[in-house]
Amino acid sequence: MTLTVCVGSSGSGKTTFLNDVHKQHKCIYIRQYHSMRPYIKVSAIPNFDEAQLPYWDTYVKEGTDLTIPVGGTMAGKFTAGLSGGQRKLLLFELIYQRTLGQEGVLIVLDEPFCGVTDDFVPFIVSRLKVMKEKHNVLLVTNDHVKVLTEMADNVITVSAVDRSHVAVNKMESVDRAMVINAMSAGKSFKHETNEEDLKFFFDVEVKGSEDVMGVVWFTVFCAGLFLMTFWGSVPGNGTEALVLVAQQIIAYFCINPYLLSLVDWRNYMKEESEALVHNSSQLNLQLKTAICFVLMIGITLIGYGLVVSVVTGFEHIKFLYSMFLDTTSMILPMICLGLFSNMGLQEVQIFGSLPFLLMIFMSTSFSPGAGLEGVKELRFLFVRFYFWCIVPDVQDNMEGCPDEGVDIWVYMFLSGIMGLVLFVFAKIIVDQKKKYDMKKKMEIAKDMNDTNEYRELERELFGDNKFTADSLHDP
Repeated sequence: MTLTVCVGSSGSGKTTFLNDVHKQHKCIYIRQYHSMRPYIKVSAIPNFDEAQLPYWDTYVKEGTDLTIPVGGTMAGKFTAGLSGGQRKLLLFELIYQRTLGQEGVLIVLDEPFCGVTDDFVPFIVSRLKVMKEKHNVLLVTNDHVKVLTEMADNVITVSAVDRSHVAVNKMESVDRAMVINAMSAGKSFKHETNEEDLKFFFDVEVKGSEDVMGVVWFTVFCAGLFLMTFWGSVPGNGTEALVLVAQQIIAYFCINPYLLSLVDWRNYMKEESEALVHNSSQLNLQLKTAICFVLMIGITLIGYGLVVSVVTGFEHIKFLYSMFLDTTSMILPMICLGLFSNMGLQEVQIFGSLPFLLMIFMSTSFSPGAGLEGVKELRFLFVRFYFWCIVPDVQDNMEGCPDEGVDIWVYMFLSGIMGLVLFVFAKIIVDQKKKYDMKKKMEIAKDMNDTNEYRELERELFGDNKFTADSLHDP
């Protein structure tokens, strides 16, 4: 196999070169400033022998080897733990141990020496020598260039002057796209999800999660305030609706801080997956979604109990059903966008909050019967409209309520999951477009592979060490 080093001056596009390789081949990838959830305890990472880290003896002697977290900043919160250089070595050692049992894997490393002091350079070099014997390793470096170029099989030089061409060893002015295509060769890492991964997720995201406990304690605090301030509410004259509005707003704000942290969590999770911290980012996203639903169900049950405690008339199970779907309709889009999109925090806040804002404007629950003709017809899209159609002393004022039979519960359910349906529909379209674009790129790459220039480049890079055809551009 091979070790290829990419060099060039600052701003010449070395990291961009690696990113383009990664886009074409979803390979193992450690970024220059790679992210890990800072609250993860190093000793909790599954199938990883942290004792192999060159600095680990220090923590063993201090007695903190079982408790030291990865460290860093996430969602505006700093966690003390490993230094930046130690985290870089942790990720490097992690992929080293993970890939020992496989061969021909494409591994991309951006500045593996960045933030690492000279005394740890021999450790990295020794690991690279083992990795290059079994895998296709591509890395960028600005540090210790002489050491790496001497042990490298290939040196790719990028330039800020001509960004469409690069130099490969002694080959000058080689088409950049062709080199990216050639370097995107190798197998994808074979993931094997097991019980240890599930235990790792539970220990980190449930059992030891400060965020989950924050939601729990904040909900308890709000519940206490609600009981103290709404106790003895007298039913009639629309009081029931006002109590419900207050409780639903409180429920929304109890879980909202947790939902806003999903964007950073999702981004960190994806980068961890690229560095093989865990075996399946998709599984973790689904498990995180399950946590959100559990919190949402718990908050709804508490809210229902609070409403029943302070005012009469809501004892029937239909009100619990309505409260849950009302909350779901406003929370689901935030979960979907936070975990399963590529939107940033501000975008998720804006679009994720739209169901709540539109409910205020268009459900007519705040001003029954009001609104311009045509616009107020949109009330049928909101759970809150159907909910208010069954609330005592308010239902008679609501315009166009369906009969309180099977229909209203079906309409309520459909409007409750409407945000999810729209998101899935949009995501399918986006994913199909991505697949189409990738297919076009692969067709161009295939045509490029049939040229004599490409075959000459491949011989220069890999010699007789050919990769099998089915390992090239493994999606």
